Amino acid sequence: MEDQIRAEFKKNNFILVEEEEILKKCLTFCINYNLSPSDLVSSWDLYSINRQLELVVSDAHMDAFHQQLQSEQKQAIIEKEQGLHSYTDVTMELDEDHEDAKEIVPTSPTGQTNVHLDSFDVTPMQHSLGKPLELVTPFGQRKDKFVVHSTFNTLPTVHEIKMEKGEEGSEDDVIKRVQPIKSCSLEVHSSQPAPGCRYMYDRIEDKFNYLEDKIMKYSKAMVASQLYEEPVDPSVASQKSIFAVGMICCEEEGRLKEKPIMLQSSVEHSGGQRVRLDLQKLDQFSLFPGQVVGIEGHNPSGHYLIATKIVDNVPLSVPDDENIRQKKRQAVDQDNKPADLSDITSDLSMIIASGPYTTTDNLFFEPLSDLLAYAQRKQPQLLILLGPFIDSEHPEIKKGALNRTYDDLFRLEILRRLQDYVEYMGSAARVILVPSIRDAHHDYVFPQAAFDMNIADLNRQITCITNPGMISANKVKVGCCSVDVLKQLSMDVVSRGIKNRMNTLTSHLLSQRSFYPLYPPAEDTPVDLSLAPEALQMSSVPDILIVPSDLTHFVKVLRLEGTSEGGEEVKCMCVNPGRLARGEGGGHFVELNFHVTPDSSSASVIRI
Repeated sequence: MEDQIRAEFKKNNFILVEEEEILKKCLTFCINYNLSPSDLVSSWDLYSINRQLELVVSDAHMDAFHQQLQSEQKQAIIEKEQGLHSYTDVTMELDEDHEDAKEIVPTSPTGQTNVHLDSFDVTPMQHSLGKPLELVTPFGQRKDKFVVHSTFNTLPTVHEIKMEKGEEGSEDDVIKRVQPIKSCSLEVHSSQPAPGCRYMYDRIEDKFNYLEDKIMKYSKAMVASQLYEEPVDPSVASQKSIFAVGMICCEEEGRLKEKPIMLQSSVEHSGGQRVRLDLQKLDQFSLFPGQVVGIEGHNPSGHYLIATKIVDNVPLSVPDDENIRQKKRQAVDQDNKPADLSDITSDLSMIIASGPYTTTDNLFFEPLSDLLAYAQRKQPQLLILLGPFIDSEHPEIKKGALNRTYDDLFRLEILRRLQDYVEYMGSAARVILVPSIRDAHHDYVFPQAAFDMNIADLNRQITCITNPGMISANKVKVGCCSVDVLKQLSMDVVSRGIKNRMNTLTSHLLSQRSFYPLYPPAEDTPVDLSLAPEALQMSSVPDILIVPSDLTHFVKVLRLEGTSEGGEEVKCMCVNPGRLARGEGGGHFVELNFHVTPDSSSASVIRI
């Protein structure tokens, strides 16, 4: 088996430094944990990405890698042993000792009533699940609270910049602290798919049209840039150098392998024919299934296209259809009327977090409560929360150990806390909610419609957008997608000569102008291309791209090849806030202050 492990590492372009020792330990791991060589290398791949290691496998990391394998096996055993419906001791204690919990938690499964937020007392310290005040949870006992884990630029905040410009008076510090924040403008760029839309009507024709349109748009953009000639059929034998555009695909099921990688051209150029790619002459590349690329090379035999250059980014000099985007855009001010954007500067303060919002040992939603308490002190203009909110992977939800509906749980535990937050912050506070395919109370489909909320007097302050979705706040474009596309890409990408793999994975989204460029999609991602395939595309490169992932959290600025029409270099601030809750402990979130450009902005990754 050692030869198979060695071959699997080599296939994924890893270099074994102390080969004999590493192979012995990896063989032990495979035997002890019943792993195949492919599974072992996949686990190492995630381990190396999370720790931002290069493609060198060292014996010094084997002990830490062993601990990760143990954690994965332990988690798998716990999930496998999850039983059926059962009432925990905490639930029984609540029912016996706390009458206020009985009033809020319905105990009869026969009757179901609609939950209205206005009928509840919104005292911030009261929890609908009736958590006993004397009950101390592991999350409540954590020590490192609100510790800054990493920072991007140490620059003045938006509030400090305004102070320097003299936009603040000389009031007393207490008056400044309670002074309401300045409202930000808000534009929602798309509202598709619409709430209540029908799905599971995905046809082969829809998939074909989506892929063909994707390849043709890329081809037209290449020609329009005047940098490349008209694409030709890459499957026709030719001794001359040619330029072809097509989609990367795998010849067989499973993960993409360097041999053989196929290029599928458009129906217009080649009738949709596929041709094998020979990448031996390339020193550097990064490819994944569904990626649309331009390839320069020649095909002397008609069987292999020998690539000499790969172009994997859409030229930025090609303008987008602004008229189409303008029709889809909804600009609203604090009175829900069209906003005047002429006097707005590109300054924005925000806090970004991604679910789960409660720990795995209970449904008290303590991390969310602490996050909102932190936001009340910092007073950001925008609070962006990405799902899952009611996590379908939570042990209690998987066991069915609830005596209420998922919608009720969402309204009681999430929306009521947000109602407390916006009432405390005042009319200028804005909250953005992005759903997740892991939300038990929402449609399991991607792209995903926004939450359908009918809350009196809160629609102006709490805005629900689609997944993925794009908004503009104070002229700052923000793109959001709650699907863990980075992790999925890391499992399917084939690369050579890439130094910073995390940067490369994130830049794939920008270069492809897509929130989800992977095709075929991962097994646990229910992509339905009959809904709104244009929702997966980025109409333009955002200033901030939020992509939550189980991979290591980060805030970084990526520079795209090419320039915009104005001749300026195009940059994007990419953010992975991590997960707010991890197991029984706390995770991370991001506090970000955007000022004019990504390079002049600052951000901090903070442990909850």
